[in-house]
Amino acid sequence: MESPYINSPYTLFIFDWDGTLIDSEAKIIAAFRAAADDLGLSYPSDQNIRDIIGSDLPNAIRTLFPSQQQPFLLRVLEQYRHHLRVATPPNLFPGVPETLRKLRDNRFLIAVATSNSRNNLEQDLLSTGLGQIFQATRCAGEAPAKPNPQMLHEIMTELQVQPERTLLIGDSIHDLQMAQNAGIDAIAATYGVLHDKARLLQYQPRAGIDAIGELIDWLARSS
Repeated sequence: MESPYINSPYTLFIFDWDGTLIDSEAKIIAAFRAAADDLGLSYPSDQNIRDIIGSDLPNAIRTLFPSQQQPFLLRVLEQYRHHLRVATPPNLFPGVPETLRKLRDNRFLIAVATSNSRNNLEQDLLSTGLGQIFQATRCAGEAPAKPNPQMLHEIMTELQVQPERTLLIGDSIHDLQMAQNAGIDAIAATYGVLHDKARLLQYQPRAGIDAIGELIDWLARSS
């Protein structure tokens, strides 16, 4: 029988949200397409939308609609957020509840650092039933956008954990750059939608995992 106990040099595990814990690709693409349709704009390609997931939202919208001026881009932002709020809740990736419970049962601290808005994160936490499992969360608008490390510094300060005892798990180069900027270790979630495995591994994470459940196996091997 698998041991319920995990030995690890880490005390705090900070997860990205979209593409790491929840499979939100379809929801995000649909919201951008609906916003474009509302305002009579041409649809950005699915790949172009994937490329901006996880980055600062105002900058992402400027990238997707480069010919539009700032006042109109604010309307795009409003419509996108509206469609994201009313969309069907996204699904957790397989193994997420079990992995988070295992970490919690071993008395590790668990947090989220996301480029999503506070309203959207709270809605997702409610729909997924994960609202009580995280000790800290940081969202877009509460700290500078990734890869600025302030989100991570604030979480570590709040939970009183040193960088060498902290591990970030994320699916984008923005996540891994943020971890480097904060001086903490990272794991690349290569099952996410944003960047392929080879590109993620260029940022020298401790490892790449092809499913969230592999995090527990990696901890067991590396302890």
